[in-house]
Amino acid sequence: MLLTGSDIIIECLLEQGVDTVFGYPGGAVLNIYDSLYMYSDKIHHVITAHEQAACHAADGYSRTSGKTGVVIATSGPGATNLVTGIATANMDSIPLVAITGNVGTSLLGLESFQEVDICSITKAITKKNYIVKDVNNLADTIRDAFYTANSGRKGPVLIDIPKDITGAKCEYTAQKPKKITVDIPNGIEQQIKQAAEIINSAERPLVYVGGGVVSCDAQPELAEFIDKINAPVSLSLMGQTAFDNTRKEYIGMLGMHGTKTASLALSNADVMIVFGSRFSDRVYCNKDTFADGTKIVHVDIDPKEINKNVNADCKVVGDLKYVIAEINKLVKPVKHTEWLGQIAQWKNDYRLFMKPINAQSDLLPADVITTLAKLTDNQAIITTEVGQHQMWAAQFYDFKNPRSFASSGGLGTMGYGLGAAIGAKCANPDKTVVNIAGDGSFFMNLNELSSLAKHKLPVIELVFNNDVLGMVRQWQRLFYATRFSQTFVERGTDFMKLADAFAIKGIRITKKSEIEEKLKEAIECGKPCLVECIIDKDINVLPMVPAGADISEPIMELKIDD
Repeated sequence: MLLTGSDIIIECLLEQGVDTVFGYPGGAVLNIYDSLYMYSDKIHHVITAHEQAACHAADGYSRTSGKTGVVIATSGPGATNLVTGIATANMDSIPLVAITGNVGTSLLGLESFQEVDICSITKAITKKNYIVKDVNNLADTIRDAFYTANSGRKGPVLIDIPKDITGAKCEYTAQKPKKITVDIPNGIEQQIKQAAEIINSAERPLVYVGGGVVSCDAQPELAEFIDKINAPVSLSLMGQTAFDNTRKEYIGMLGMHGTKTASLALSNADVMIVFGSRFSDRVYCNKDTFADGTKIVHVDIDPKEINKNVNADCKVVGDLKYVIAEINKLVKPVKHTEWLGQIAQWKNDYRLFMKPINAQSDLLPADVITTLAKLTDNQAIITTEVGQHQMWAAQFYDFKNPRSFASSGGLGTMGYGLGAAIGAKCANPDKTVVNIAGDGSFFMNLNELSSLAKHKLPVIELVFNNDVLGMVRQWQRLFYATRFSQTFVERGTDFMKLADAFAIKGIRITKKSEIEEKLKEAIECGKPCLVECIIDKDINVLPMVPAGADISEPIMELKIDD
């Protein structure tokens, strides 16, 4: 049938099973938005207050649903406002399709109004990007974009479409999406056999899991593996929902803000089995001493990640869901009773905790987050901004369910969380969704409170307000002799008046005795809600391994003397 380019875009989105898109209209995408109007019974469009938030919303939608996120923006500044969101998705391997408009093909390269070469700008932060200069290529380009975003190591793609292409017509024939198949490389059977042999020989195994397990939905296979080899499990920030945090085998994160138990487990393990982790610098801390003397089995879909930061004794390159299932067929059921007994003792001796800084301030983030976990039965979807609160969320909220955590791991994007929460709520309307923020990040995206109000999304924006840029200030305390340069925020904003101005519910918590009652009120109110928690500026994220130090030497306490 003969369709315009803009109608072809929508039909191709429907082919791919898309029912929700995020975006912001503008001149170069008016044709697309006109088609969205005509197809509004089939595709729900969510407008945000800023294009960056729309991109983060598409990202959060993807992370918490397993579907491909879709974001639409106009040319020029609309397109460039997506860049941080695309880079965030790229660092964390999130499948996302960004559709940008551009000036007409005859105006390209002439510095026309709101023209920018977005393909050149995003080349380094996408798996692939495209500019469509012939409407006859449009449908196949969109199909290839979705396939590329979801095949192999997942990630974002961008399609730039000049305005005249969206208005031009051509024949369109519907197609079923190309099936994503599991690539089984030559020789992988031998790699899997070698891995299983090393695992079977282990007396003190440690399993370390990254976001790759979440990406391919391999949580059932991982749980079966842990049941068979009876080993402790540490999760990266990106891997938080890969394994039920309430199980006895879970020992917390590994790395800069990991647990003492995890670092001791690594120091004493004879075999480390790694699934879907890229071993970032925040994990290994000092690569020269990391896992020294421990055999490493590293499984990842991306061959570039093997031996990139940490050398492996055995490598398996392939789809994690397939590989773990195959390993499960070869590993022998075993009980490491003595080893898990030692792990249990460390967990008891080195429990994560916080204590009040002074007698006047007893409101602790740990108490807020553990109470939130209790009230939601660990079933909420948690998004975060980036900073101290991000680490506290990972440390103290015990996740039970897959895809219930969305946080910017690789890029560390302040301003990510509220947009991601919008996407998460759209993907999971029946789940409690909470964005955990610090006041520094909050001021980067508070305009999106208007999006919560507009769409009547009962998302809880939980802000730890300490009037400082907490994580930066913590580094200044440790490494810059307490020269707190520009980290006292002290904006003087009345958050409750702000909530009222945005027509959402405002709740303030100032002391420990108020936590449960007021969090329960926020959860049950059924409206968008801003919860402000007034905390002391000197509460830090601990443990902490200084950059470059050995992972076995975390700082457990910080003396506050100013």
